[in-house]
Amino acid sequence: MSAPDQTPATGRVVVLAGPSGSGKSRLADRLSRAHGWPIVRLDDFYKSADAPGLPRSDELGMVDWDHPDSWDQDASVSALSRLLEQGTASMPIYDISTSSTLGEHTVTARPEDLVVAEGIFAAEAVPALRAAGLLHSAWCIRHHRWHTFVLRLVRDLAERRKPPLTLIRRGLVLTREEPRVVARHVALGARVASPRQAEQILSRI
Repeated sequence: MSAPDQTPATGRVVVLAGPSGSGKSRLADRLSRAHGWPIVRLDDFYKSADAPGLPRSDELGMVDWDHPDSWDQDASVSALSRLLEQGTASMPIYDISTSSTLGEHTVTARPEDLVVAEGIFAAEAVPALRAAGLLHSAWCIRHHRWHTFVLRLVRDLAERRKPPLTLIRRGLVLTREEPRVVARHVALGARVASPRQAEQILSRI
């Protein structure tokens, strides 16, 4: 599916969703450098490993960190709303290697800024952002899934996110499940595009 030619003018939050490792963070960084737009890393709203009721993966024998229930959607939408209303908001700093929140940092936004919100569960927030009038556009960023597998594995090994064998096993599961993930993101309101396609359209705003 190709990217659309236009984006709506309502709202100010640009959602970058898509499979893990598809290039959302790199695209967000490029948009921020080019336009000065603030970035909100929605993966920082993961729940801590000791949170009650976390979903589990029987296949991997561990917490299923790729399930939306491992992530705090309400907190992320509330933080984005505060940022747009007040021009500043505190955001958590999450450490994936220890599955815990280490602290907070402040994000600021000028009245004319779009706010780039990126993360693997970002599409889950699209309906709430749209209902609140905060959504500008939503994108499902993707490559060929085996290309994404390689990008994700290289990143996760470099950042020592989890033990190598866990990362490989998780990566294979995610590659198998990627078409389902993309379909869900589209159903939630995101539009499929490569990083280059999304960047070209957003840079014309």
